[in-house]
Amino acid sequence: MKTTQHLFTSPRLGFRTWKDSDLDVFSEMNSDPETMKYFEKPLSKEESKAMMERMNKQYEDKGYCYFAVDLLETGELLGMIGMGWKTFEAEFTPCVDIGWRIRRTFWNQGFTTEGAKRCLKFAKQLSLAEVMSFASSANKASTRVMEKIGMEYWLDFDHPELKKSKYLNPCSLYRISF
Repeated sequence: MKTTQHLFTSPRLGFRTWKDSDLDVFSEMNSDPETMKYFEKPLSKEESKAMMERMNKQYEDKGYCYFAVDLLETGELLGMIGMGWKTFEAEFTPCVDIGWRIRRTFWNQGFTTEGAKRCLKFAKQLSLAEVMSFASSANKASTRVMEKIGMEYWLDFDHPELKKSKYLNPCSLYRISF
């Protein structure tokens, strides 16, 4: 088992900022068509690297990001779970969004729900008043996680950055207040 410095943990997961050694596994996950089914497109290695850099910068600026998440038992990178700052044009933005993307090999084992609950606890520790979450309404797995972590459905909306894709819109928006 690798020894890694985590910012916080849940029973099975460790949350941290991104490091260069994450790139190959993160990029492989982001290029998988099934994993990226409810996103605009799979990401290239360069796009994955840029995302990691943006997340580390956001952590420096805001104290949260979509964290790199390790499986504590093995030290393996599971994927990402955390919060982002959303500023696209919508009635509810700017807002803090909780989101996740994990490698397919870890699906359906409760990791996303466990990690998202722990991130909401972290959001509360940061004194955030409210956290939103949204996904394509067709993405039932993600909206089910939103419900499992105590978020309430608020509304459906057409995401302005996904207008080219009739398949991804509408998106369902959930929220939780602390």
